Parts: sequence; C-alpha cells; structure tokens
Amino acid sequence: MIECIRTYRLSQKLEDPFGFSQWHYDIRNALIIEVVDHSGAVGWGECYGPAEVTQTAVNSYYAPLLIGWDPLRNEAAWQHCWRAGLDFSLKGVMMGAISGLDMAMLDLKGKILDISASELMGGRLRDEVVCYATGMYFRKVSEAELVDIIVDEAQGYVNDGFSALKIKIGKNMTFDKQLIGLMRRTFVDTRLMADANHAYDLPEAIEIGRLLDEHDYKWFEEPLSPAQTSNFRQLSDKIDIAIASGECEQTRWGFQDLLVKGGVQIAQPDLAYCGGPTEALKIRAIASSMGINVVPHAWGTMLNLASAAHFLATTYVEPGRAEIQPPLLETDRSDNPMREQMYRTKLVFDNGRIAIPTAPGLGVEPELREMHHFCVQQTECR
Repeated sequence: MIECIRTYRLSQKLEDPFGFSQWHYDIRNALIIEVVDHSGAVGWGECYGPAEVTQTAVNSYYAPLLIGWDPLRNEAAWQHCWRAGLDFSLKGVMMGAISGLDMAMLDLKGKILDISASELMGGRLRDEVVCYATGMYFRKVSEAELVDIIVDEAQGYVNDGFSALKIKIGKNMTFDKQLIGLMRRTFVDTRLMADANHAYDLPEAIEIGRLLDEHDYKWFEEPLSPAQTSNFRQLSDKIDIAIASGECEQTRWGFQDLLVKGGVQIAQPDLAYCGGPTEALKIRAIASSMGINVVPHAWGTMLNLASAAHFLATTYVEPGRAEIQPPLLETDRSDNPMREQMYRTKLVFDNGRIAIPTAPGLGVEPELREMHHFCVQQTECR
C-alpha cells in the first residue's frame, strides 16, 4: 500500500539563457514526484507544466486520495483521481499533476513486479530507439550571429551521431526562411523537422509550410495556436508536409477532439502532461483508429525521457509494413543541469540512439543528494 508521497520542486538558473518564438528562459524548473510503498519500494514521476502550481495540486489534492492505495491498481488510481476532480480539472495543471503521479505509479508497479515499464505498456517491439536532437534555440544576439550559433550547434549534434534534428522557427518570417534553407544546404543528408511553437497565423503557416516541404523537412510542428485547432485542416489542405501537434493537449478525449477535425498527421502527447503513461496508451489507440502515428513530446529530465523511450519501444507504426521507418525519440539537448547531474542511473546515448532500459520500472533513478542541490521546496503527504 502507498504510505507516502513526496514532491520536489526544482529550479536552476541557466548560464546561457535561450528562447523560442514566444519567450526566453533563464531558469529551468521541474517537479519530481516520489511514491513510497509500505514495502519500501519507490516509484518516481515527473510533471510538465508550472512546477509551483502543479506541486500544490499534487500535495494538497491528489496525494491524500492515494495514501493507502494498492500501487498495482495504477489504472484504477488514475480513474479515482480523474473522477475526484472531474467538475473542474478536465485539462490543465491538475491533469499535469495526475500525469506525474501516474508515471511514478507505473515505475513503482514495475519495481514491485520486477518488470520494465515497456513490458507493462504491452511489450517492447524494439530494444533501442533512434533519437532526434531538439535544440537550436534562439539567443539574444544579432540575427547574423544567431544563424552561425545555430548551425554550429547543429553540427555538434551531427558529430555526436544524431541523424535527425529539430530546429526552432517562428522568430520572424525573414529569419525563418533564411534558417530553413541554410540548414538544408548545410545538412544535406540529415532528417530535419521544424517547430514554430504556435507562432504563425494561417497565411504565414501556409507560406512557411510550403518552404519546409520544398526543402524536404519531415514535419511542421505547432504551426498554429492550440486554441484554433480547426485551422489545422485548412492548413493541411494547402501544404504537403506533415503537421505535428499535441504537446498542449491532454487526455484521450482532448486528442480525439483534436484529431477528428483532420489536419494533424502526427500526435505529440507529453507523458508528463497528457495524463501520464496510462493515458498515453489510450491516446495512441485513438490515434491508431484514425491512422495517425504518435511521437511523444519529451521535455524535462530523465524520468520523462525514459517514459517516452519505453512508450516508443512499444509503438506500432501505422499502417505497418515489413520495413518501417523507426519512430523517433525527442531528446532535448538544451542546457539542463537537472537532467544531466542528478541521476545515478541514466539513459545511455550511443551514436544518436538510446537503449531501452531493461531494469524494473522506468530504469532511471534520481540521486537524492544531488537532487537536493536543486530543490527549492519539498512536500510530504502520509
């Protein structure tokens, strides 16, 4: 039975701030959840979203509901939390809180049963996943300097073995067009994607989408506002490149509403925000019924990355064939000391690939002593 749930709100000032189409970061934040079973077994999870607000939701609302709960009944626990807040938490930070708890309970269940998370998700289809590097963020320098910085950074990832890169666009139309062309001319054989972080209106997105297709980019991520999902179909009718979206969406019902409208060819739930690994499997089933592939958004530390890796290890690619294009795991390469320094067991990168952990649960483990260097607030519920 669950006897204790702790949260750790983490923060770290960045030496090298970075930005994208909407704003700049100079601080990285994270919320880590620890669920402790009466046997002493521990499960770890991570929440994506505003850490301070989500921490309050976990500690004051959901954690008390789960004390005394059987951790093997993790899906029933999800439903219990969902029903408890149904009147006011269909989406948003409350669902982000459920996501981290669900991740921690999956990790805990795997440790109790001595089985990896991917086996609990239905059984792995592959023992490693191909990664794409997310980075190439904006800096507060001149645009001439910025182009050189982005290309140099991208070259470093290619040198490290990454065969796929996702750049940031949405700064302004002139800069975006220059960067899109330069990246393709520089990295002729590299698989490229572009993420606008909902920067464009519909006419701008059509113009940029056609340019991306001309330069053989593989997907156009978040071209439009997530508040205007009906425009995705209009955009898709005007461009040929695949549209990817969903990191702002949550639950199977939210994704059904997003995908049934048409226009989105790649669904991108974040397992630390969409409802957790349990809900991500249901989202994948809904996407599959529409012939749409799921490529998780993965932001944060090793826990969310490991969850996405296990999820992709079990992913079947629509519509299926003998020789499929392997699914890609997003690997954030931007500065994040919390991702790199506070885990005693990490995912291992090798030539742009990650081996799926075979250890029980998620297969990554925080080091508490290191984590406390970043911790600005800890809570405990018994």
